[in-house]
Amino acid sequence: MHGTQTLPVGRVRDGALDLLKWLALLSMVLDHLRYVGLSLDGLYVPGRLAFPWFCLAIAANLHRVKDAPVTGQWRYLGWLLLFSVISEVPYRMFIDDADTLNVLPTLALGLLVARGWQQKALVDRGLAIIALAIAAVFSTQLMFGFFGVLLPLAMLLVFSRPWYFSVLPGVVCVAANQWQVLLNSGSPVAMLGLATCLIAPLIGLVMLRHAQNTSPPPMRRWAYALYPVHFLLLLLLRKFIA
Repeated sequence: MHGTQTLPVGRVRDGALDLLKWLALLSMVLDHLRYVGLSLDGLYVPGRLAFPWFCLAIAANLHRVKDAPVTGQWRYLGWLLLFSVISEVPYRMFIDDADTLNVLPTLALGLLVARGWQQKALVDRGLAIIALAIAAVFSTQLMFGFFGVLLPLAMLLVFSRPWYFSVLPGVVCVAANQWQVLLNSGSPVAMLGLATCLIAPLIGLVMLRHAQNTSPPPMRRWAYALYPVHFLLLLLLRKFIA
């Protein structure tokens, strides 16, 4: 691609966005397979794609409906909050030593921040400021922390910038992924994980632009249930293996 192109500025087809969501879900499952009792540490690397691609999906949805009625976006937030609560018990059942909430509260706050930047209404700006304050105060309790909450906004900014600006969400993604711990580790898996965080936004944006002819099964509201259900299925797998 050339420097004069932007990523992407037009309306994104549902097929490309659904493909992104399915691949993000696959990356998440691969990441969580590390906890079933097998030696699968290498799955940490493809697992680093999941969170930035879910954030990119949020940004893509906001970009597509920026001039549409707001009711759909409030519904989007409501589903995220509902399954944040539903998912917490399965999440903690599967991740025994979890020291953060599940990922959905981070995504919900990130949606509010990105929407507050996009919309001019006072209520949207106010909710964005509240979300930022919550992220700052409770950063250690949120999966991917304060920078994780900023990532959907960083993704949204890239939609109207030349493609090489994807380094911005890449750096935010690295900051959200315990980069100090990974650097101190110095292991090949840790270094590959950092590199994956850096390039994940660009890969996702290129996919949205060039996978327009794909037609995977559409992800509808039922897909929210896949998050808590996959924890329960992996928990059953771990018990079977044990």
